[in-house]
Amino acid sequence: MSNILDNILATKKLEIASSRQKKSIANLEDEITSIEDERGFIAAISKKIEANHSAVIAEIKKASPSKGVIREDFNPVQIAKSYEQGGATCLSVLTDKDYFQGSTDYIQMVKNHCTLPVLRKDFMIDPYQIYESKALGSDCILLIVAALELAQMQELEAIANELSMDVLVESHDAYELEKALQLKTKLIGINNRNLKTFDVTLQTTIDLLKEIPPDKITVTESGIFTREHIRLMHEHNIYSFLVGEAFMRDDDPGESLKRLLENG
Repeated sequence: MSNILDNILATKKLEIASSRQKKSIANLEDEITSIEDERGFIAAISKKIEANHSAVIAEIKKASPSKGVIREDFNPVQIAKSYEQGGATCLSVLTDKDYFQGSTDYIQMVKNHCTLPVLRKDFMIDPYQIYESKALGSDCILLIVAALELAQMQELEAIANELSMDVLVESHDAYELEKALQLKTKLIGINNRNLKTFDVTLQTTIDLLKEIPPDKITVTESGIFTREHIRLMHEHNIYSFLVGEAFMRDDDPGESLKRLLENG
C-alpha cells in the first residue's frame, strides 16, 4: 500500500501542476466569492450524535486501486439521492480520477440534487487543492496523516477553516493518531484498514479510542457492513461512520443504508 500511496501522491503533484496552469489560486478565489451554499459538515454529524442516532457519511465511489471497479452502473446523482432518502447525514465524494475513477465535477452535481453536506475525498497535499475544493462547493476536506507531515496538515487545515470548510483527519494507527490530535478539528477518522496487510478489523478503532479526548468526534472508517458492527460501535459510544463499499455493491445504496441503520 505504501507503494500505491507513493504513486498516488506523485501523480497528484503532476495533476496539481497541470491545474495551476489552467487556473490560478487568484482565479479560484474569485470563484469562491460566489459560493453561497455552505452546509455545516461537523454540525450535521454533531446534531445526529446528540440525538443518539448514527451519523453516516455515505461514500460515492466507483473504484479503488485495491478492488478495481466496485460499481459498474455508476450515477453520482442517483446515488446521492438514494443516500439522502436512506438516511445519510453527509456524503463523501471521491474526486481522484486516475486511481478511483472519480471526478471533481461530481461535487457540484451532487450538491445540486441533494441537501446533504459534502466531503471532498481526495489526497490533499497542496494549498491549491483547498482553494479548489471550496470553489467546487465542498463543505469538508480530508487530510490523511499517512500522506502528510504535521506542519503540512496544520497549514492545509488553517486554509480550510479560513474558507469555512470543516476537516476530517484520518489515522490508521496510534502513531498517526498522535499527529492527528494536534489539529484543531473535532473530526477524527480512524481507518480500520491496515495499510501494510490490507486486513480490516474494527478492533483498531476500539483500541485507539482511549487516546481520543471526549471533545472530539470519532469517525470509524472501513469494515462496517452489518447492524452488528453498528451495535458494536454503539457499545463503545461511537456513533459516526464512513461507509462506502458496502453500499456501492448494492443495487440500491440508499436501501442498503436504511437496512444498516435499522434500530440505530
